[in-house]
Amino acid sequence: MHIQTATAADLPPLSELFGAYLAFYEVAKPQAQVEAFLAARLQQGDSVILLARDAQGVALGFVQLYAFSSSLALQPAWLLSDLYVSPQARRQGVGEALMNAARAHAEASGACGLQLETAKSNLPGQALYERLGYVRDEVFYTYWLALK
Repeated sequence: MHIQTATAADLPPLSELFGAYLAFYEVAKPQAQVEAFLAARLQQGDSVILLARDAQGVALGFVQLYAFSSSLALQPAWLLSDLYVSPQARRQGVGEALMNAARAHAEASGACGLQLETAKSNLPGQALYERLGYVRDEVFYTYWLALK
């Protein structure tokens, strides 16, 4: 397996994986909108997308990171916004490899940590995160204000 930072050349397989990721969370979006969103991220450089491929070059999964500043730590940090592994590649270490690549990227950038959130129903994801040392926040609640 090979993990690298996604580029515009990776847009077709990345868009397909991202569409499946949205479907996993029961969010229906047209594929053209998904591709436009990802193309903008890649062009603007406002996120880092790491893409895992097998030895034949088939895209297996991705992780998307957004930089932010931790006000409480007074240091840079990363939001691990999205992680997805295609169903046929699950239970083969792809998710763990992507999480480790995200950690390595954050460490290399001098970040104080990685933050993520996941659905309460995503028990396999929670088990992975906790196995890798992530600690569930029992102090803060997450709130969302929908504007559109």
